[in-house]
Amino acid sequence: MKKFVRIERVGQTFATRKGAFVALRDIDLTVEQGEFITLIGHSGCGKSTLLNLIAGLTRPTSGVLLCAEREITGPGPDRAVVFQNHSLLPWLTCFQNVHLAVERVFGASEKRAQLAERTRAALDLVGLLPAQNKLPREISGGMKQRVGIARALAIEPGVLLMDEPFGALDALTRAHLQDELLKIVAKTRTTTIMVTHDVDEAVLLSDRIVMLTNGPAATIGEILPVPLPRPRDRVRLANDPVYLSCRAAVVDFLHRRHGNPERAQAPVVLAAVPDVEDASSQAAGSRAVA
Repeated sequence: MKKFVRIERVGQTFATRKGAFVALRDIDLTVEQGEFITLIGHSGCGKSTLLNLIAGLTRPTSGVLLCAEREITGPGPDRAVVFQNHSLLPWLTCFQNVHLAVERVFGASEKRAQLAERTRAALDLVGLLPAQNKLPREISGGMKQRVGIARALAIEPGVLLMDEPFGALDALTRAHLQDELLKIVAKTRTTTIMVTHDVDEAVLLSDRIVMLTNGPAATIGEILPVPLPRPRDRVRLANDPVYLSCRAAVVDFLHRRHGNPERAQAPVVLAAVPDVEDASSQAAGSRAVA
């Protein structure tokens, strides 16, 4: 597969009143085209900082980031971001919120009818075409987030960046949107990088899980492949040995090995998941796939 996003020796330092604060150090990561990657770690480990660097919202202190072999120097239509806060304009309808993004990207090259069709297609992709004329205040939180996803996908980005997009939703709505995202990504084959603090969400959605050590000076501690076939069904996965084993590996990293390993010169890439019996015992009493 084609290497689509490359992060090479990236570091991020912020100036504070107490001096320099090193948020990230020595980040090396390659994301292949069509791959779904999640970034997971404890609060303050730099997950969102790394996502903002990929989005071009901030510039790295050191190192280089590339998307489709072009250096990332700022925001661009090749990368779309979905935040935890949907950021919809409250005075615009669902259609108008999505159309605004479409017009900014394609307005100079396409006719009005084409722009409208792009907008409707994006809303239809997330199942919200019937609600296209509603204002944000007239729809639920989950629907607002789906409009945000539609707005991002409508500009046909090379990379979809998601910063805990379902974190503020209730468990049932979150599970529904996770399932919808699985279908959308399968249909569009969009390269996706998502920040999450939810272990089950990471295992359910990901091709690989990138686990960050604690900050300051956070780095990639381990990268876990998730060898679960697609399409994925949360009910069937609830007791799947591979699912449980992957989940156990992430839990083990976060709760026993999440510190800054000074001895580690490079992230550990886990070629195989832990023993299934260990996974089952660690998962006992834990919640099923949310």
